[in-house]
Amino acid sequence: MFFFNILYEEFKMRILTVGDIVGENGLDKLKQILPKLKQEMKIDFIVVNAENVSGGMGITIKSWNELLKLPIDCFTMGNHTWAKKDIFTFIDHPKLIRPANYSKGVQGKGFNIYESSNKKVAVINLIGRTDMAVLSENPFTVANEIISEINADVIIVDFHAEATAEKIAMKYFLDGKVNILVGTHTHVQTADEEITEKGMGYITDLGMTGPKKSVIGMDLEASIKRFLTSLPERYKLADGECIFNACMFELNDENCKTVNIERLYIE
Repeated sequence: MFFFNILYEEFKMRILTVGDIVGENGLDKLKQILPKLKQEMKIDFIVVNAENVSGGMGITIKSWNELLKLPIDCFTMGNHTWAKKDIFTFIDHPKLIRPANYSKGVQGKGFNIYESSNKKVAVINLIGRTDMAVLSENPFTVANEIISEINADVIIVDFHAEATAEKIAMKYFLDGKVNILVGTHTHVQTADEEITEKGMGYITDLGMTGPKKSVIGMDLEASIKRFLTSLPERYKLADGECIFNACMFELNDENCKTVNIERLYIE
């Protein structure tokens, strides 16, 4: 494990986005890393994807209460939002958002606006439609509708999607409309972080905070058996050492465009 000892310029806002927390071991890794990382990297605002934090699928009240003890400003979800029924007891918490393009009338919020560093920071959660097996509205049109309605200095989007092509298409679609676009869901960190032509910070997938020796967080034997036999095999969480995947974006104070990106992979 290591931390960064970098002298950051005080006029830049620093936003940390953390990849899918996978299971209770992933939550323990988050507890171990995040508080010190926030202090050493002088992070102003933190977004964490929490849809897999309890048993690798969904979120329980126990995990939620543990997460609330950490210095996290917003939690995003995804295709496993409703996997644990506990969520209905805290789905309306202001720090928690679920995909905005779920069917109209679904409980919870798809975006929220927060205050940080004297700025209004909006976080929007979207879910993809390609190979996701989730009935949802068009994430592109829903994103446009929300962006046209809100008034914020900084807009962050967590696009929880399977297909790389869908995420890249969203990058070009939202360039100039939002400040940061991150992909989640695949649990594999991509090495394509970039500042786009119009100053948006982007990465196709943040990766995960969960078991390193695993198949995207799941037990090796059970995962391989599924592919080997094509028979149903119940997934179970992997054990052992965990990794922490995230991305830090620095925004300038003048127009909140991204001026620096640091992709984090911490063992």
